[in-house]
Amino acid sequence: MLNKFFPILYTILTVLLLIVFSPFLFFLSFWEKYRNSIPARFFLWKNSTSNIENAFWFHGCSLGEINALKPFISEIAKTEKILITATTEAGFNSAKSFHTSSRFLPFEPNLFFWIKRQKKLIVLEAELWFLLFFIAKIRGTETILLSGRISQRSFPKYLKAKWFYSKIFANIDMVFAQSEIDKDRFEKLGATNIQILGNIKLLKSKKTKDLDIPKDKMIIVGASTHPHDEEYILNAFLEFGKGRLIIVPRHKDRFSEVWNLIQDFGKTNNFSISRFSETQTFQTDIILVDAFGVLTNIYAKSDIVILGGGFYDGIGGHNPVEPASFQNKIISGKYMFNQNELLKFISNIQIVEKENISQALHNLENIEISEISQDINFDNIIQKLN
Repeated sequence: MLNKFFPILYTILTVLLLIVFSPFLFFLSFWEKYRNSIPARFFLWKNSTSNIENAFWFHGCSLGEINALKPFISEIAKTEKILITATTEAGFNSAKSFHTSSRFLPFEPNLFFWIKRQKKLIVLEAELWFLLFFIAKIRGTETILLSGRISQRSFPKYLKAKWFYSKIFANIDMVFAQSEIDKDRFEKLGATNIQILGNIKLLKSKKTKDLDIPKDKMIIVGASTHPHDEEYILNAFLEFGKGRLIIVPRHKDRFSEVWNLIQDFGKTNNFSISRFSETQTFQTDIILVDAFGVLTNIYAKSDIVILGGGFYDGIGGHNPVEPASFQNKIISGKYMFNQNELLKFISNIQIVEKENISQALHNLENIEISEISQDINFDNIIQKLN
């Protein structure tokens, strides 16, 4: 009886949650970070799919997932209509930068009004939302979990709720797992039709534009930076005493904050500075890149990447595959726990304390370039998705 009425009970619960938290969400939407995502996800404001049907629908949570999907979307878009959804502001902005049919994924009960029949729903990694797959299936859409994974830390929690996850997997037609370990974990949760295709984030990145970055100096990139990352990177650059520094913050709501920091730092230490959105050039000593979709092309010209998000506990680091694709020397912090699966396949990443970034820069001659040890079969994945 519970199985029969579970979708109804689950929907009632999520609707009640939405009603209870609506006042809080309304006030939170005035915060710039959520100004677009909350109205779109929870109240369907300017978030319609009325003109998008029979498409290949790709969904990724945030920036890293959307960026990993880009080469596959670009290839399939040559012959198929595309819809892309993301959960976070950064993921949405990345999707919007290369495809107009991009939307925020609505909160679950809103999906009843929002989802149209699409050819396929392709969800990346671990975005296991019950109503997302359930409604897609009842609309006649084929459902796929791509590059599926469950971390060792999370698996015990999943296993305790096996009864719930088995209902999600009942609505997933195909699971393409990252590894044999992930396949075994999915099977224990009730998934069927599982194949191992690897982690698509290990696909080597390719530049899409040849940026005019002068090579008269060593190019150092502070990539995907978070609060306090920039301060340590700037101070390390000052102590190192050479090169050109390009800083690329992770989130757009920090662009002004970081620009103010760079202005003060440049004035105090006599560095020339510029803002990419204003000049579109890389001529000064320090450049703030306040734009999306540029970082991969910067990696293609850089020498050293100081990868943010790993110098403080809580964020978990960021994807090292993109800079490793272009044979950069990579420096990051010890809090890279969200990248553990990827780190197994990336060589020579220098893990240092935040205070020792300058020491790592001075030791560059003894640091080898980072390389990716596993190849991902792009053509095979495209064939499977089609």
